[in-house]
Amino acid sequence: MLLLVGVFLALLFLGMPVAFAIGIAGFVFMLATPNIPLSIVVQRIVAQTQSFTLLAIPLFIFAGNLMNATGITTRLVKLSRVLTGHMAGSLAQVSVIMSTLMGGVSGSANADAVMECRILGPEMIKQGYSRGYGAAVNGLTAMITCTIPPSMGFIIYGSVGEVSIGRLFVGGIVPGLLMMVMMMVTVHFTAKRRNYLPVNDRKPTAGEVLSAVRENIYALVFPVILIAGIRFGLFTPSEAGAFAAGYALFVGVFIYKEITWKVFIDTVQQSAVDIGVLMLILTLSGTFGYAIVYGRVPQSIAEFLIGITSNQYLLMSLIIVLLILAGMFVETTVCALLLTPVFIPVITRLGIDPVHFGVVMMTTLTSGIMTPPVGIALYSTSEIMGCTPQETVREAIPFYITLFALVVVMVLFPQIVLFLPNRVFG
Repeated sequence: MLLLVGVFLALLFLGMPVAFAIGIAGFVFMLATPNIPLSIVVQRIVAQTQSFTLLAIPLFIFAGNLMNATGITTRLVKLSRVLTGHMAGSLAQVSVIMSTLMGGVSGSANADAVMECRILGPEMIKQGYSRGYGAAVNGLTAMITCTIPPSMGFIIYGSVGEVSIGRLFVGGIVPGLLMMVMMMVTVHFTAKRRNYLPVNDRKPTAGEVLSAVRENIYALVFPVILIAGIRFGLFTPSEAGAFAAGYALFVGVFIYKEITWKVFIDTVQQSAVDIGVLMLILTLSGTFGYAIVYGRVPQSIAEFLIGITSNQYLLMSLIIVLLILAGMFVETTVCALLLTPVFIPVITRLGIDPVHFGVVMMTTLTSGIMTPPVGIALYSTSEIMGCTPQETVREAIPFYITLFALVVVMVLFPQIVLFLPNRVFG
């Protein structure tokens, strides 16, 4: 196991793309293990592409890109402005509401952070917001996207850990809404201190809100349709992805009428790039995952951690610290693929619900996209806003505190996560 981890970390340190670092580390481990035939390398890579459940990922990515092409994003910005324009730091509040609404559209925190910086960033700078504050708000509020269904992280965790994706989707709703409220409170106090004024001098009327909601009804009902469809057996998570793509195409062509052939082809090309990057990581992780199982790593870590403590809260605290450290150095998708089979045996032996743990794990891991030294969204948002990552990190401290406060609350009160899944699925 030391060889596997050592090769992986060495290749990462040398700057090799993470997908190849994973694949080569797994291949080297198998070369060094006489009892494993090399044909297993090819078999495990191919086997990763044969998961019907994981088919949901490329379908949801395609659906999210289609929905962005329909003009749903610009309509959601308008709705967010109507709802929060009278609040202090209104543009930052728009970012919070946008992330909540976009969670039901894109399912990707990285995409949401970049998109909001491009849309809201110039106006923030124009209204006197510091560049670092804008990058921090747009990046950290995007964490809401990782809990509101459909979440790519939940699909990966559920597929690898054999946990109900439908229950994970529903379990993320309350934490996602709670994160929205906590982020809005954080924005309120930080904006008040900085004297970031509202863009509107009055609260919206009921008519204005109703008009904005009516314009966005097709985006707002989308997650509800998905969850209802999965709950009542109309489709599996993978079939839900196909439905999502068809739904997005129908809305774009027949309702908003903004998808032309050129827009459609561009969307297909962009989706192919996004899916190709992710699927390369998924396939090459097959050999790495096999090496972890072959070396009995999950059982060893389970025995080690349970040997330290059998207290659920202390054990969860130890795991969360490990997840934070892992998320700081390794991309979220990779962490989910590699660590889910490691920690599932640990938490199940102590009676922790895998759905509860999954929401906590993915919320914690996703925060890594906004933490140094390798946070993808941290560097993307900083570059778009024209500031240094160090400035963004300084401005983001109140939002980091808020995010990890939510994680603590979820650990202490599991019913925040489990109440809805238990009511919906029994």
